[in-house]
Amino acid sequence: MTATRYLEPGLATRVSNKMVQQLTKLGVSVWGSRVLMVRGRKSGAVREVPVNLLPFEGKQFLVAPRGETQWVRNLRVAGEGQLRVGNRVQAFTYRELPDDEKPAVLRSYLKRWKFEVGVFFDGVDADAPEAKLRDIAPGYPVFEILAA
Repeated sequence: MTATRYLEPGLATRVSNKMVQQLTKLGVSVWGSRVLMVRGRKSGAVREVPVNLLPFEGKQFLVAPRGETQWVRNLRVAGEGQLRVGNRVQAFTYRELPDDEKPAVLRSYLKRWKFEVGVFFDGVDADAPEAKLRDIAPGYPVFEILAA
């Protein structure tokens, strides 16, 4: 697994994401969904994408199951973003987790959303040994959400 792992979404995923994004904008969070708003690193325009916000051990995390996505790259350059549900908008900064801190968060993420994102984890699930989660960690960016 490399740090440049990226799985581009297909048509079905893009359509599904649009529906989740619209519901979330209307105030209906689908299993913890939020609309991530972050400035584009090239255009400067605000980009929006639905994400799953993971509450874990009193903190909140964003996990990128598809790897080095556009939203990951944009967030790294912008250094901040906003999470939206309905009219509620939470501005945030973040701390990107180093690989050795990711296994527990990845396990929790898989417990909660395996039905939705399991296909992106190549057979690794929440019951995987710690060593396996450490092996795949470099391919899955994880961000701890911090208050802005």
